Amino acid sequence: MGMDSLSIDPLARLRKRRSAKWRTFPDDVLPLPVAEMDFPLAEPVAKVLREAIDRSDTGYAAPTRDLADAVANYARRAWDWSIDTDGIRTVADVGIGMVEVLRRVVAAGDRVVISPPVYEPFSWWIREVGAHVVEAPLADAPSSDASEGWRLDLDALESEFSEGAAAYLLCNPHNPMGLVHRREELTALAELADRYGVHVLADEIHAPLVLPGAEFVPFLSVSQEARRWGFSFLSASKGWNLAGLKAATVITADPAPKRYVDRLSPHSLYRTGHLGVLATVAAFNDGDPWLADVVDTLDHNRRHLDALLTELLPAVRYRHPDAGFLAWLDFRALGWGDDPSAHILDTARVALNAGHRYGTSGIGWARLNFGCSPQTLTEALTRIAAAS
Repeated sequence: MGMDSLSIDPLARLRKRRSAKWRTFPDDVLPLPVAEMDFPLAEPVAKVLREAIDRSDTGYAAPTRDLADAVANYARRAWDWSIDTDGIRTVADVGIGMVEVLRRVVAAGDRVVISPPVYEPFSWWIREVGAHVVEAPLADAPSSDASEGWRLDLDALESEFSEGAAAYLLCNPHNPMGLVHRREELTALAELADRYGVHVLADEIHAPLVLPGAEFVPFLSVSQEARRWGFSFLSASKGWNLAGLKAATVITADPAPKRYVDRLSPHSLYRTGHLGVLATVAAFNDGDPWLADVVDTLDHNRRHLDALLTELLPAVRYRHPDAGFLAWLDFRALGWGDDPSAHILDTARVALNAGHRYGTSGIGWARLNFGCSPQTLTEALTRIAAAS
């Protein structure tokens, strides 16, 4: 299993893909930004999609219990988390789900807190509903060992919550550095949310990709306070590489947050991709063996990246990710300016995400996607090192 069974296509074939990762840059650029993986689809997913095409089954998503049942069964297997399927609602994707819930829990001009460096669209979504973005940055321990550095800054969160924040957007696992928040931090966050009346919207999209050595703890599982104030957003789109198919879920586990979700437009189901629902059900029900191979490959790749950086770019500081396929790289020691990704694209023809887009604490950093073959990773780091 593992590396060989995934048989990643060669670059020439990958470049025939029509998705954003492969159409944004010229062919001489190695694209390692967009959060898409290069792996072939899981066969159970490919099978249901082929069968749907064969029967010309490309209409609207149907109201069905299948997706809620698949999510609940997966959560029980993966995280020993019991969810009442009545609290699972289908939405088109995590972003739309978070925006629609924000529309109901915050008013124009309200303050919504994020913890940068964090997934860039969080601030867009907050502005989209007319609210104000407030930053409570992650704490970064001043240690030469970056591996233990990042964590939720509970003091900063309490400071912002106590000044009247309406909501907090939690990212767990935390993009861009693949940080899995610990149970005690999530429990403390839930206590703060309860004390100050702050809704917590938990983006848990990378949760299926937690790597060996880390344990994902669903926010709604930690305490009654978390359930009273929390919403979980879960999708197969990152774990099984289905972002273009448009299906996700918002999960509640208490009557108070469920009331807000129940007010979502009855049309929200029809905005969901029918093929996305079919693929997501297949992924959560039958995609465990494929996912285990992917996690094995990503574990190998993060260690391969360690070795490449040590050998080729020892000045680059790097946090070993607990989850996902994203690496958060500190290029500041190389003097490549506020946006090293621009320098790297120009000189090495490798595309990374600009760190400053994740908040001011990301200036001088870049995000690299290692959901690719080890050969592509080696080529990328060799190019970057030659450009230095």
